[in-house]
Amino acid sequence: MKLKCNWSSSSLKTKIRLLFAVILCVSILFSFLFIHYLYRNLYVNEVEQSLLNEGLKLASSYTSGEISDEFKTHLSWYNTISESEILLVNNPRELSACLPFEINHEGLISEEERRNLLRGEHLIKIGYEERFDRQIMGVVVPLLDDNKLVGIIYLYLPLAPIEEVFNRTTPLLIAVGIIFFLVIFKIVNSMSNTILQPIHEMRKYAKELAKGNFKNRIPVRTSDEIGGLSKTFNQMSEALDESDQKKKDFLANVAHELRTPLSYVKGYSEVLQEKLYETEDEAEKYLSLIQRESERMQRLVNDLLDLAQLEGENYPLIKEPIAFSQLVNDTVDRFYHRLQEKQLILQQHLDDEIIIIGSHDRLQQIIYNLLENAIRYSDKPGTISISLSQNQESIFFSIADNGIGMSEEDIMHIGERFYRADKARNRKEGGTGLGLAIVKQLVLLHGGRMEFNSKLGKGTTFTLVFPNELGSNKKGLM
Repeated sequence: MKLKCNWSSSSLKTKIRLLFAVILCVSILFSFLFIHYLYRNLYVNEVEQSLLNEGLKLASSYTSGEISDEFKTHLSWYNTISESEILLVNNPRELSACLPFEINHEGLISEEERRNLLRGEHLIKIGYEERFDRQIMGVVVPLLDDNKLVGIIYLYLPLAPIEEVFNRTTPLLIAVGIIFFLVIFKIVNSMSNTILQPIHEMRKYAKELAKGNFKNRIPVRTSDEIGGLSKTFNQMSEALDESDQKKKDFLANVAHELRTPLSYVKGYSEVLQEKLYETEDEAEKYLSLIQRESERMQRLVNDLLDLAQLEGENYPLIKEPIAFSQLVNDTVDRFYHRLQEKQLILQQHLDDEIIIIGSHDRLQQIIYNLLENAIRYSDKPGTISISLSQNQESIFFSIADNGIGMSEEDIMHIGERFYRADKARNRKEGGTGLGLAIVKQLVLLHGGRMEFNSKLGKGTTFTLVFPNELGSNKKGLM
């Protein structure tokens, strides 16, 4: 349990080192055992087969009868050129005792082995041989005359030199293994530092993120998974930084928008409370100003709540078939006096056949905001054009004015909260700076898009493109 606890609390770098050390040690041990296996099962077997072939070849020179001097001379000569030691035992008494009479020791073969030889079988001897006082690998081939064992050919190789070669290489293998282990361990340690360094940096920057510092970025040094993770981390930081900045801007804008009407309300309330006005008409004027600024604050709060709802993921939008041109005319009627007041000419080109699937109130809000915006930024006398058309896939609604227009810099901010192309005019006219942001969200909720074109001093055209769901259905039926 303690080991498990220590392992879980160890750093990733320590775990990689330990894991690598275990894998490397197992690999070296496996290599050592594999080499030993190859020696035992391949090299030793090859030597054994070579001795047996050599013995059988020598025995084939013997035919029958007494072993001739010529045969002995041939074996003696062959012994001088062969790598193995070759003994010939042909004394029947020695054979029964199994002792080569050149060596004054006990017999080389047992009674059971002698019986095997009499059956024509050869013997294999591996291990320590007391007669030679050493480890050997030997082969005993019988020389038979009918059923009589007239002699044996004993071929052997000292096994000690073979194992000594292996034993001599063992320290070298161990030394090489240790050096290999240290070199590889150093390489792995260096690589682990390289791999883990970005993770340490991510951990450090994550702590900074938790403290609300979104400005830091992780250096991206590689294009692998770690590099990809660093890029993702930086993208997250940038998104958080942008979101934090938007939040600060939003709060600053709300505070700024509320400060002005509150100052008016506070100032004129104090004037009325301390009766610092001279006439009743002046008091009525101050009351009207207080009411106007109060209504402005109310519109601002309502628009903020509305926009917050529209930006939610699950805002309920109840859609129904609507005669779009009738909806436009009903909304335009609400601006009749303002159009007259600013001496603006309204031109309409509406297709009365268009039926749109949408929310009645929200579509009316879209038209209202765009028309109010066009009136606000148009100078008298001016012209506002409204058009409504469709094709098989889309419904196009546009409002164009020949008012003050917008610069390229202003166009980039269309649809942002509290952004105004002409801030002085907007506050004078009572706008909240949220109208186009609300329109943008409502169009998106209806599956449409908002396009615009504007030139400074020439006017602005907003075009809304909605999906023509009934038109698509007709096409499908055809």
